[in-house]
Amino acid sequence: MKKIIVFFLNRVASKRLAKSGTLICGNDSKIEFRKIKFSNHSTLEIGNECCIDAAITFERPNVNIKIGNRVFIGSSSLISASNIAIGDDVLISWGCSIVDHNSHAINWSLRKNDVLAWRQGKKDWTHVQSKPIKIQHKAWIGFNVIILKGVTIGEGAIVGAGSVVTTDVAPYTIVAGNPARLIREIPADER
Repeated sequence: MKKIIVFFLNRVASKRLAKSGTLICGNDSKIEFRKIKFSNHSTLEIGNECCIDAAITFERPNVNIKIGNRVFIGSSSLISASNIAIGDDVLISWGCSIVDHNSHAINWSLRKNDVLAWRQGKKDWTHVQSKPIKIQHKAWIGFNVIILKGVTIGEGAIVGAGSVVTTDVAPYTIVAGNPARLIREIPADER
């Protein structure tokens, strides 16, 4: 009975989402649609055979999030005001936060009215820095990782649990820490 109720709620949620943005979903993907908050004219594209349990938030109109094939995202958060692109065969564990913007202006005079604007359902993004995030094929992101704006995680890279990623991660490397630093390269025979 529970599976039937969850299936029904997901179908209703997916129809609601499609009214405010574009949803493109591949075959045999499992998605928790109730956790997705669209903004007008935004696009969410999810590939085939994915398992997505993430809260996905589109902060403003015209935002794009693309998730490749065979991607697992545990109970994490993707929060976008720009663009997030995730390649194929990526694993993103639980408790991760992937945010492509600063959320607020750095200058106090430019962010002082943010709470009042939120209460009215508005937000001025003019002075908020935002840069796309890319997570390339075969990457593995450990639990409770934070990935900040403008970062590219290279193909096959591994980000250790609890890391804060503020700069690009080279392909086939392991990084960890706050801020994330190189631990070692992954040898060709381990790829």
